[in-house]
Amino acid sequence: MKSFSVRQATLSDLDALVPLFDGYRRFYGKPSDPHAAKSFLRDRLEHGESVLFLAEQDNSATGFVQLYPSFSSVSLARTYILNDLFVDAGFRRQGIAGRLMAAAVEYAATLGAVRLSLSTAAINTEAQALYRRTGWTRDEQFYVYHLPIPAIEPLNG
Repeated sequence: MKSFSVRQATLSDLDALVPLFDGYRRFYGKPSDPHAAKSFLRDRLEHGESVLFLAEQDNSATGFVQLYPSFSSVSLARTYILNDLFVDAGFRRQGIAGRLMAAAVEYAATLGAVRLSLSTAAINTEAQALYRRTGWTRDEQFYVYHLPIPAIEPLNG
């Protein structure tokens, strides 16, 4: 098994992140759109709206995890949403996902966060097994609801 490294990504890693992020979206049934993926990631990084960690092996980007900052009103504390975790299919089963998650936990702890939260597809049993192995527990107290917001036309002023 070859060694790999995990580090916080910067804007200069954008081109390396795009194929991984596009692959992540395709995994969830979205059509490939590297241009939109690049624009989305650039906006998150430029505005400090997310934190990404990048795994690399032999100068190749192999996986990433993306965190979005949030807060808990009840806990009066910072939390993070572990929104995206992806390892390229050719690099799976080498511990990369676990290391990416460990980097996310360390980062959140360093900033005083009280919790990381994530959601995954019900059919993604491989990821669920990883989460259980690394100490995550499935929420049995709360239901998650979503409300799609319809697009509106901009006002012409």
